[in-house]
Amino acid sequence: MEKSTARLGWLFASPYLIYSLIFFLFPLLWATYLAFTNWDLISPDYEFVGISNFIEAFFSESVRAAFFVTYKFLGMFVPIVVGGALMLAMIIHTLPRFKGLFSVAFFLPYLASGVASAIIVNGVLSYNSPFNTWLRGSFGLDIDWLGSSILAPLIIALMMAWKFAGYYALLFVAGLESIPKDIYEAAEIDGAVGFKKFWYVTLPMLYPSFYTVTILAVGLMFGIFTEPYVLTGGGPDLATHTWQLEIYSQAFERLNAGYGTAIAVINSIVTFGSILVFRKVLEKWGARHGWE
Repeated sequence: MEKSTARLGWLFASPYLIYSLIFFLFPLLWATYLAFTNWDLISPDYEFVGISNFIEAFFSESVRAAFFVTYKFLGMFVPIVVGGALMLAMIIHTLPRFKGLFSVAFFLPYLASGVASAIIVNGVLSYNSPFNTWLRGSFGLDIDWLGSSILAPLIIALMMAWKFAGYYALLFVAGLESIPKDIYEAAEIDGAVGFKKFWYVTLPMLYPSFYTVTILAVGLMFGIFTEPYVLTGGGPDLATHTWQLEIYSQAFERLNAGYGTAIAVINSIVTFGSILVFRKVLEKWGARHGWE
C-alpha cells in the first residue's frame, strides 16, 4: 500500500518535475558551462576561457553599478510596497461590505503590462506633458524626473510598488482573516488598544504573510528589467542600471553571450545569498513572537 501511494505521488508530481528538468535544470547547467566560454551567441565555435569572464565582471564598472543599484531599489521598494500593501489590507479588512470588489480593484494594476505602464509614466513625466507644464507655469518648477540620478530610481520604485501593492495586499488580507477574534478580545482586556493592538497582536500574528510578502519583494528586485529599460535605459549615469539590463546588454546587444552568462551566474549567487540573509532575519523575528 505504501509503495502504491508513493508511486501515485510521483505520478502526480511528474509533470512539474519534468517541467523543472527541461526548463530549469538543463538550462542552468548549460548556462553554467557557457559562463566559462567566449561564445558570441552566433558562432557554433567557442573556446573555454576559464574564469576570465568572472574576473572581468568583478572589475567591471557597470556590473558594480548593477550590484549597488539593486540594493538601492530594494531599500526603496520593499518598505514602500510592504507598508502600502499592509495599509491596503487593513482598509479592506475593516470594510463592512464589498471586500471582494475592492480586493479585485486593488489587484488590477498587477495585471497591467509593465511596458504599457512604463510608457504612460514616461508620457506623464515628459517635458511637454500637462503635468510638467502646470508645474512650470504655476510654481516655476522645471524638474527632469527621469534625468535625475535621485528621482529616477525613486519613480521606478514607486511605479513598481503601485503595481504590486494590490497583489501583496491579498496575502495580508488572508493573514488578517485568519487571526482569531478571541486574541483581540484578550488583548483588549489586557489594555492593548489602538496602535498597541496592531503592534503587539496584529503584526506578530501576520508573520507568515509578512514573511512571504517580504521575500517575494526582495526577490523581485534582483530581476527587474522592463521598467528601467523603457523609462531610463539604465541611466542617468547607471543610476537605474540593473542586473538584467547588464545581462541583456552584454549577451544580446554586444553579443558577449559567455560573459553575459557569467554575469547571470553571479546575479543568481547574489540573489540567493541576499534572500537567505532576509530569511534568517525574518525567522529570528518570528521566533521571538512564537513562530518556530
